[in-house]
Amino acid sequence: MQLELRHLQAVCRIAEAGSLGGAARRLGVSQPALSAQLRRIERVTGGELFVRGRAGVEPTALGQFVLAKARRVLNEMDALGAEARAVADGTPLRLGCILLVLLDGLLAQTDRSMSGREITVDLEDSVTTLTRMLGAGRYDAIVYGEVNDHEVPLPEGARARTLVAKEPFCIRVSARHPLAALDRIALPDLAGETWMALVEDDDGGPEALSAACAAAGFTPLLRHRITDRKMHYDLIAAGRAVSLSQPTAPDVPGTVMRPLVGSPVTGRIRLAWMRSALSGEQAALLYRAAARAHLANVGNHPFHQVWWNAHPEAHPALD
Repeated sequence: MQLELRHLQAVCRIAEAGSLGGAARRLGVSQPALSAQLRRIERVTGGELFVRGRAGVEPTALGQFVLAKARRVLNEMDALGAEARAVADGTPLRLGCILLVLLDGLLAQTDRSMSGREITVDLEDSVTTLTRMLGAGRYDAIVYGEVNDHEVPLPEGARARTLVAKEPFCIRVSARHPLAALDRIALPDLAGETWMALVEDDDGGPEALSAACAAAGFTPLLRHRITDRKMHYDLIAAGRAVSLSQPTAPDVPGTVMRPLVGSPVTGRIRLAWMRSALSGEQAALLYRAAARAHLANVGNHPFHQVWWNAHPEAHPALD
């Protein structure tokens, strides 16, 4: 038997998972099948690659050697695929996103920074769908959000960078609402309101909203889940609902944006890509384009500009 890429991937997954069972689940095979494959690999390499330890399996000295070589080979293969796609004529960069404010300016920024490469952008309502399609090869990269401490699991072979480490969500209410006259709104004052349900339900947002409202002494009444921006804003302007909003969202006639006292709900924006689809250079260009698209909206509301200036740790790393 000769070693193949799938054998190297199996060895790496075992090391990453720390157990045969965990690695088998990641690889989508049974544990007995993976154990048999590992024995065949060890016959080729000439000795045991892993031994059982207190916390699972641990690589032997030979295992460490094979792992180092395997990771190098797999990284080279990922780079080969990504660089070949980048130079191939007519190969678009396939980007998936949830509905983020920065999306409106992202294409203009990529046109400037990515040398006119064709880019396709698809919107999804689910972060889970985004990550699944990233792993399946439908998307080369995705831009998505995470709320409070929620972390979105990524598929094998993906890398990620944080665009915005933390931003406080705001509240959008009708301009005729009594609370619209305030500079900041306390969450308990919204206890009797009808809320717009969050579009994404798997980014930690619903749990964060429920927890924040529970801490404020009430359960939010969620009645509307609308993906159409105009209808969303029209309902709020009419006084029929309130909603959480990114602080970079634009002004909309008939509505106002206000920060929440204590910033009980915060968001994080991330970029993830498949190493086999995007080279490091292409990923860096896309990161900078997304970061500039976000920065273009930071000044939409003076209160957020003040917050942003006071929190440099939240800024994207453009150096």
